[in-house]
Amino acid sequence: MAGVQARAAAISAKSRGDVEAWLRGTEHCTVFTAHARFVGPDTVSVGEATLTAPRIFINVGGRASVPHMPGIADVPFLTNSTLLERKQVPKHLVVVGGSYVGLEFAQAFRRFGADVTVVEMGPRLIGHEDEDVSAAVQEIMEAEGIAVRTGAECISLAPHTKGVAVSVKCTEGDPEIIGSDVLLAVGRRPNTDDLGLDKAGVAVDARGYITVDDFLATNIPGIWALGDCNGRGAFTHTAYNDFEIIAANLLDGEQRRVSDRMLGYALYIDPPLGRVGMTETQARATGRKLLGAKRLMTRVGRAIEKGETQGFMKVTVDAETNKILGAAILGTGGDEAIHGILDIAASGQPYTRLQRAMPIHPTVSELIPTLLGDLKPLT
Repeated sequence: MAGVQARAAAISAKSRGDVEAWLRGTEHCTVFTAHARFVGPDTVSVGEATLTAPRIFINVGGRASVPHMPGIADVPFLTNSTLLERKQVPKHLVVVGGSYVGLEFAQAFRRFGADVTVVEMGPRLIGHEDEDVSAAVQEIMEAEGIAVRTGAECISLAPHTKGVAVSVKCTEGDPEIIGSDVLLAVGRRPNTDDLGLDKAGVAVDARGYITVDDFLATNIPGIWALGDCNGRGAFTHTAYNDFEIIAANLLDGEQRRVSDRMLGYALYIDPPLGRVGMTETQARATGRKLLGAKRLMTRVGRAIEKGETQGFMKVTVDAETNKILGAAILGTGGDEAIHGILDIAASGQPYTRLQRAMPIHPTVSELIPTLLGDLKPLT
């Protein structure tokens, strides 16, 4: 585990260092490393310096959220950041939160050799996804020996001689889980609570996210917010796309909008979940007439050849416009194969353009036209 931790830290440090070196080497760019706070709508204090500018861009990211649950102040706990600093494998890792970050760490540390229990307050894992996706992901977790406890409506923590006692109120199972370590994976919060935003008059919502319009401008002229802190995306690729939108609009005279983009993302378990657009549940809620199709990975040649047939692919289409509304590929290569669907959906082309393509054999993408050929009305 010490080797794994060292490798991860080295990759992160190199990435961070390369970006900083590039910035410091950029002509007319001065880098300050100190806490920045607004003192006015066009003025920021950074350590001993005071900077004034007609355009200010906020991109301060976010951090793990620490919930107000009973006993939280009485026990040591881990977050996604501090867990990566561990040089020993936990004996029994209890993960509080059954969504993306929690599941990725749960599987990783189970494979490192830890006993792992995932505790989720909701009735199922990754509650934002369709029920069939949640069920399949839970099967994948449990097949690796990960214990899953859903419906944990009342969670509390307490010190224990073996580490941490996690009390849960579930419909079934033991009322208490004893773990050596506990990971809090219950969401993120923006790093906006110590920026002096009130001094600039910048509006935030109830959760602390900076309010922005479709062009990522705040309510104060000359101030924009990008990345995790604006609540319009929680991924590296959405943060970079925020930059592309603002740069194109300010420098190239374009009118790019956040609402124009088709959101895609992945859950990085093994096999991964690639997602784009709406879930089937969200599409049904719009009241549109829909077409849908689903294909098990047991019917995908690449998956069979690799001996990795867990999961499925599914797609939802607007029956009147023939445009793809959303899709999911849970299976080997799903995080890559989903991009063929994403590109067609983002370009506004009908699904038939992709159905008539000639993908390469033998790949996961090869079966996407076949999937589209199976589309039927959803009732």
